[in-house]
Amino acid sequence: MTDCYPYSTPVDTRAKLSEDAGAPVADPTAYRSLAGALQYPTFTRPDITYAIQQVCLHMHDPQEPHLTALKRLLRYLRDTVDHGLLLHRSSSTELVVYTDTDWAGCPDTHCAEAEYRAVANGVAKASWLRQLLAELHNPLANSTLIYCDNVSAVYLSTNPVQHQRTKHVEIDLPFVRDRVAIGNVRSRTPLRR
Repeated sequence: MTDCYPYSTPVDTRAKLSEDAGAPVADPTAYRSLAGALQYPTFTRPDITYAIQQVCLHMHDPQEPHLTALKRLLRYLRDTVDHGLLLHRSSSTELVVYTDTDWAGCPDTHCAEAEYRAVANGVAKASWLRQLLAELHNPLANSTLIYCDNVSAVYLSTNPVQHQRTKHVEIDLPFVRDRVAIGNVRSRTPLRR
C-alpha cells in the first residue's frame, strides 16, 4: 500500500457499515489480523478510533464493504503518517472529560440512563487519574469538568433527588454525587453552536 491513493478522512461519512453488506471476504483471518493490529495505533492516533471500532464490529463475519473500509483506513494512515499526539509541558494541569453515548450505534435510543452511566464511567476514570496525579506529586487544583450532552444526566449528577425512573442507576448516583459534592468534578452540557 506504499503507492496507494490517499484519503483525507478515515471513514466514508456517507455510508454506514451493516452486517449483510455484501459478499464474504476471501480470507477472514487476514481481515481480523489487520483490524486487530490497527487497534494499537489508536493509543497515539485518536482520530482513527471510531473507524477501528466500526471495522472491529464485523470481525465475526467480515464482508467486502468492511474490507473496503479497512483499506480506506490504511490509505488514510498512509497519507497522515506524520499525525499523532503532541504533548507539551504546561505550568497548569487541567482534566476535562467529554461523554456521549448511544445504544449500539443507534442515535434514536439516546436516553438519560445510558448518558448517566457514561458520566459515571467518566467520573470513575477522572477520579483514578486525579489520584494518580496526586501520587506523582502533581495534584489538580481545579475540579474536573465533565461534559455530557444530556441535560437530564447532568441534572441527576448534581441534584440529590431520587425518582422511580432512576432506581436502576442508584448504584452510580451516590458515587457521582459524592465526587460533585467534594468538588472533584463539575458536570456541564456543552455549548451548542
